[in-house]
Amino acid sequence: MFRKKFISLLAFLLLFSLTASAQNQPNFIRVSGPKKTIAVARFENTSGINSYLTLGDDFSAQLSDALIQSGMFTVLSRKDLGAVLTEQDLAQSGRMAKSLSAQKGKVIPAQILITGNITEFEENTKGGDQGLSIHGVSIGMGKSDAHIAVIVQIIDSTTGEILDSQRVEGLADAAGFSVGYSGSFSVGSSSFKKTPLGKATQIAIDRAVEYISQRLSRIPWQGRVVSVKDGLVYLNAGLDAGVVAGETFIVCRKGETLIDPETGAELGSEKTKIGDIVVSEVQAKFSKAKILSSTAPIAPSDIVVKQ
Repeated sequence: MFRKKFISLLAFLLLFSLTASAQNQPNFIRVSGPKKTIAVARFENTSGINSYLTLGDDFSAQLSDALIQSGMFTVLSRKDLGAVLTEQDLAQSGRMAKSLSAQKGKVIPAQILITGNITEFEENTKGGDQGLSIHGVSIGMGKSDAHIAVIVQIIDSTTGEILDSQRVEGLADAAGFSVGYSGSFSVGSSSFKKTPLGKATQIAIDRAVEYISQRLSRIPWQGRVVSVKDGLVYLNAGLDAGVVAGETFIVCRKGETLIDPETGAELGSEKTKIGDIVVSEVQAKFSKAKILSSTAPIAPSDIVVKQ
């Protein structure tokens, strides 16, 4: 009985002793207009902590969830993309009913790819001993500092160009208690989140979302024309992407792709404005727009831009 009360008291004190060095809340930039479509690729673990084999995948999953919860982006899964492509290949083999099978060419492309490296991931304990150990979490008198540093890269998925890169950090400490985590773990587990290293990781994720939101606010949203029927332009974005009736867009036509003669790298392409449209009706996955002006017939695959 005494041990149970002691553990409960210790856990209660632990919750109030964990303090983060950065008290500011994430400063997200919320812009009007459709949500940009982004995908989070696997983060590489270059911290030298090789015992945490799934650290890169776990961080990517937590960052994806944080970006979804922000409500600012349409986030696509890339972690299980191999399984999706395998399912599509199986469907094309003729061994599955066509009406129920996955189809090739149906993977939604992302405008932006998020990836990077975890360069530092460490926890230092000073003073005291480990004391109790509960479900892999060790608690003892002393002080535990945790630090994580991550290089976040924002990549244009069309050209592969790194648009921007920034280092984000998370630092947290538990004053009066040393808190460690032993054995295998998941960054998303409830036990890990209660440790200073878990707190530091959450701070780094919040700062990464803040950085991504600020940087992407300077990149125009792009969509595509699906079809043109009876004078209406059908767009590949609707309510789910944040498109609203009355919103205006510029329609552009992609010109010649520019290739660097020395490196062979794609530098992008010129875009020529051919019209203006205004959204008249919005469905979940698509929307209809009226043509306000045009210098050439609007056609499928033309680029739709929100300035």
